[in-house]
Amino acid sequence: MRMLLKVQMDTPASNEAIKQGKLLELMESSLKELHTEAAYFTVEDGCRTAYLFFDLTDPSQLPKISEPFFMNIGAKIHYSPVMNPDDLRKGLAAIMPS
Repeated sequence: MRMLLKVQMDTPASNEAIKQGKLLELMESSLKELHTEAAYFTVEDGCRTAYLFFDLTDPSQLPKISEPFFMNIGAKIHYSPVMNPDDLRKGLAAIMPS
């Protein structure tokens, strides 16, 4: 299932990770591990925020995905299932009257 992972980083923890050169390592290893379809970085609610789009093949992967962000940058994590335009067309076609 295609998922959006939103990672909101704690500012003091992510400041320290930047100073130690670990934030870039964490992001690059996560992008590689997740085989992200897309990744965007911005600020939301005054926090460094990453939006990572990837395919979740097994829900048991969630701790492995989340824990590095919790442990290394005190992040708040949110997962949302998402669709691309083809998924939306297929979903809407399934509910259209025959």
